Amino acid sequence: MPMPKKETTTVSKTRILIVDDEEIFLHNLKSNLLYRGFTVICASNGREALSLLGKEPVDLVISDLVMPDIDGIQLIHAARERYPALPFIVFTAQGSIESAVSAIKAGALDYLEKPFNPQTFDVVLKRALEFIRLSGENEMLRGHFREKFSFHNIVTQSPTMRKVLEFAARVALSPKTTISLTGESGVGKEVLARAVHFESGCLPGNFVAVNCAAIPEALLESELFGHVRGAFTGAERDREGKCCQARGGTLLLDEIGDMPLSLQVKLLRLLEERTYEKVGAGTPLPADFRVIVATHRNLEDRIKQGLFREDLFHRINVVPIAIPPLRERKEDIPILVDFYLDRFRKHQGKALPGVSKKSMELLYSYSWPGNVRELRNVLEYAAIIVNDELIRPEHLRLHSSPVSDNLSGTTNYEYHLSFSTLEHSLGSIVDKVLEIALQRCGGNKSQAADLLKVSRKMYYR
Repeated sequence: MPMPKKETTTVSKTRILIVDDEEIFLHNLKSNLLYRGFTVICASNGREALSLLGKEPVDLVISDLVMPDIDGIQLIHAARERYPALPFIVFTAQGSIESAVSAIKAGALDYLEKPFNPQTFDVVLKRALEFIRLSGENEMLRGHFREKFSFHNIVTQSPTMRKVLEFAARVALSPKTTISLTGESGVGKEVLARAVHFESGCLPGNFVAVNCAAIPEALLESELFGHVRGAFTGAERDREGKCCQARGGTLLLDEIGDMPLSLQVKLLRLLEERTYEKVGAGTPLPADFRVIVATHRNLEDRIKQGLFREDLFHRINVVPIAIPPLRERKEDIPILVDFYLDRFRKHQGKALPGVSKKSMELLYSYSWPGNVRELRNVLEYAAIIVNDELIRPEHLRLHSSPVSDNLSGTTNYEYHLSFSTLEHSLGSIVDKVLEIALQRCGGNKSQAADLLKVSRKMYYR
């Protein structure tokens, strides 16, 4: 085999394992790769190769297909059981279409026939090195997201919340099981959904969230399933939907309780048949992703109101997980305060020594209608306005009186309405009540609507 020109861009740390029972070929290929700057180890058969893989780190395997005892296909299968991402290049002196197909199906990156053309080998090798580089970058990216969104990043010392996290971690190991997350706005439903996604071993980019309440009904179907050109007025080109983007990962349907009834039928089909169709197309596409639904609403009440399908409720309620509100786990407040202040120290470059004793008492006594999200926002505001000092009560921007409210409706609220002589209209009274409810719920319109026992749409009207 003629020696190639030295490649100055070759990464010398790349370790290549060559496996071949022909000693001369093995020696020549090893010399070729050493000259290029690679670290090379050799094995004369499949068993020796498996033994070396268990002792030394390897980035790429170049193996013969036809060998005594363990052939190349068997070697790929055995190695992939322990090292699923290990890339293989295979070659053989008895090349055929069948052997090439078998090698690729087994997981080989590429296939060459002996004796192979040096230029062809260069192309195949460069392709393998690019695969290794991209795999390394992807693993770094996955590690970054895993660190940011993993279960370990959800801080709690509440026994109830710990049970929730432990159960969710177990469910994450079943990558196709549908999960239903319930809890008030701001408790961290999307945070938990992302943790489940990354615990499942999925790629970071394959987590796709859709807010069913934020997208107009006329656009939601296309947003979810995509459409083909000409499917409706304005559809000038094919468009991929969120289902396509989520393939191999997770689709989060947030505020599922607000999904229109017409789309609930199609979601039911997706969950039962694991297929969906683009708008305007008749070809079913595979739904190869996990579905997680989330809502702050009581879906059983929505069923009684005729706003949610009972059959869909039973289909999405396979694994229900209820996340408790912050007011029911106030032992988490100190650890959450430390967690967010540490984050703001890094982002803002401030000392932020902490909160005063009176501030912590105030945080404990507050009802937290906006839950963890509201706590984070309150602390971020305080971190911005202080200058390397303790956060005092006057720095805390709380939206309602610090009393133990119960949003379930069991607490009696006393409203004091005062009007001028020009304001004694029903509209003025309604406006006042809406304003008080919004203040009571920390600016959260969905909770204000629930507090007043009306739909969000009616609240807006």
